[in-house]
Amino acid sequence: MDDRVAGSLSLPDDWPAHPDLSLALNRMGSFDWDLDSGLMHMDEPALEVFDLRPEEYDNHPETLAQRVPADEAIRLDDMVSQALKSGRSNYGAYFRRTRRDGSRCWTHTQGFIRRDGTGRPRRIIGIIRDATQELAESTARRTVDEERRRRTSLVEGTTAALAHARTVEDVTEVLKSSRGLANLGATSLVMGLLESGRIHLVADGPEGAFVQGTRYTRTDEPYPMSEVIRTLTPRFIETPEDFATSYPILWPHISHLGITAAAYMPLIAQARPIGALGLLYGNKAGFTGDERNLLVALGSSIAQSLQRAMLYEQEHDLAEGLQQAMLPRRIPDVPGARVAVRYRSARLGRDIGGDWYDIIPLPGGRVGAVIGDVQGHDTHAAAVMGQLRIVLRAYAAEGHSPATVMARASVFLHELDTDRFATCTYAEADMTTGVVQLVRAGHIDPALRGADGSCRRLPSDGGMPLGLSAEFGHLEYPVNTVDLDPGQTLILYTDGMVELPGTDLDEGMRLLAATVRDGPQDLQRLADRLCEVVDERGGEDDMAVLLLRRDAAHAPHPGGRLQQHVAQNDPEALTSARHMIRAAVRAWGAKDRADEVELAADELITNALMHTDGGAIVTIRVLTGPERRLRVDVEDRSSALPRRRDAGESGVSGRGLMLVDRLADIWGVESRGNGKCVWCEFVVPERRQHRRRDGARL
Repeated sequence: MDDRVAGSLSLPDDWPAHPDLSLALNRMGSFDWDLDSGLMHMDEPALEVFDLRPEEYDNHPETLAQRVPADEAIRLDDMVSQALKSGRSNYGAYFRRTRRDGSRCWTHTQGFIRRDGTGRPRRIIGIIRDATQELAESTARRTVDEERRRRTSLVEGTTAALAHARTVEDVTEVLKSSRGLANLGATSLVMGLLESGRIHLVADGPEGAFVQGTRYTRTDEPYPMSEVIRTLTPRFIETPEDFATSYPILWPHISHLGITAAAYMPLIAQARPIGALGLLYGNKAGFTGDERNLLVALGSSIAQSLQRAMLYEQEHDLAEGLQQAMLPRRIPDVPGARVAVRYRSARLGRDIGGDWYDIIPLPGGRVGAVIGDVQGHDTHAAAVMGQLRIVLRAYAAEGHSPATVMARASVFLHELDTDRFATCTYAEADMTTGVVQLVRAGHIDPALRGADGSCRRLPSDGGMPLGLSAEFGHLEYPVNTVDLDPGQTLILYTDGMVELPGTDLDEGMRLLAATVRDGPQDLQRLADRLCEVVDERGGEDDMAVLLLRRDAAHAPHPGGRLQQHVAQNDPEALTSARHMIRAAVRAWGAKDRADEVELAADELITNALMHTDGGAIVTIRVLTGPERRLRVDVEDRSSALPRRRDAGESGVSGRGLMLVDRLADIWGVESRGNGKCVWCEFVVPERRQHRRRDGARL
């Protein structure tokens, strides 16, 4: 009772002879405590509150001690004393009392202190009432509120977990997990998605709960999920009898599960049904209004999560299909080598990466291997990737050196007027000689697997990413040469292979090396294993990998032939030709004359570049006959024949043909249709069959 009501209480002068009727009607008793005499007068309703008969009370407060526990009596005395000393005019408190049968109950008292003119307390009058029912109702309300908050919190927890689900499988895993079922308060669940007019059951539980023949059902069949999808209305089944009566076809198959209640909700997104959810309970009887509202809200949340997941999957499948269409449909056979390629897409909804790989057949039995990554994860990145792939193939097929191929691709990307750049590695390999020329444009260093299974990184100089090098005018791309011995494998990959969550690049490289060392010998299985390891470590980015292994059984043909185009003003092409010639001579068993052949060929190529208007085509081949010869042909488009002349005063020019004459066993000039060919030959010993040392190392 509040202060206003209590403060308005007025007792008659002859109280307690005439108790207030209004108090009795409200089941309240009253008391009058004379502080001078210490006597406390109590009316009959007040005595009833204490479960005392009138003859059992002698107007002394101490008599009430038999009904008030000691700890409560001490608390009440202290409260009254504080009120008297502080000058307050009233006090109030709840306290426990003991009934005649020994049970405990609650009491509420409100006292008003009357003071004389000096402020001295002389009298306390007040009311007393039974508060057991009041507090019981309050506790019940708190219990209900706490239960409501608990259920709301559990549903919110489930909704929060669903917010991280990206696929339909993720959604079902959240709901089927023990924690998810606990949040929902259910013992098991079923969920179906609407597909082409049929309901596809995508989740069911517990084990053994699946009903044969219900994996796909029609919306017009007598099942609860069909009903809620047709009516768009939840269905709450409150008893086993209700379930058996409403769905006689289904109930016999699930009655052994001990289901006592069930709730089926339609899953509605954008005003149309996409499926249905059923929650099955084993210890529940009926649903309160709050429970029904919460379950309906939960169904709406699940529907939104499912729709988002389905949209992610659809868009990702579309994007992945688009990117797959831009990758090579078929990897060509490479004589003398084995190739394995893989592309692993990131499961990030509609995100699509710009990773790509390519194998390009080149003249003279050579092959180009490309790995690259366009900045960004969208369809624009994929479109740029597709154009770059085509351009790289075109420039490589035209016979340009690897450095020129990369520089021209950078200019092309810059002229596309896009805000994207790309990293790339281009490797041009000759499987006959094992010579690999590598060019990097801001890309990760490749790796090399030895024939013994060892794996190491191939540090190599590189230039700026494609697009950026053209923008800043730095189109120089160093060419790195690697000798690929029989049985060795060149490993090209994008950063998704080594940049894993929670690790740095060095740790990713160590993981790659360990995977390669421990991986299978078969190239295709090794490529699969590399992708599996990235998945196991939670890789989130796209990833492409290309493995190029020189066949251990492949040996250079005794009558081999290599050819390369050397463009004017392209020093990298000249360097590449020199290395090709030296490698070919060594591969064909003429190592002792490698220096002479390389120097003579270099002079012939330099003369063609300096004294003609176009580039040169250099061809090196083995001639068989009475004696084995190695021939170098350098063709150009000028019909003017070269002549040998003395060196000038500076001693710099005029020595080319003199050197060729001294180094080669024979040389000459032949007119060709639109130019000429300057050639030289070297007698070389017959090729000895021997095993090369597996020692080509950087």
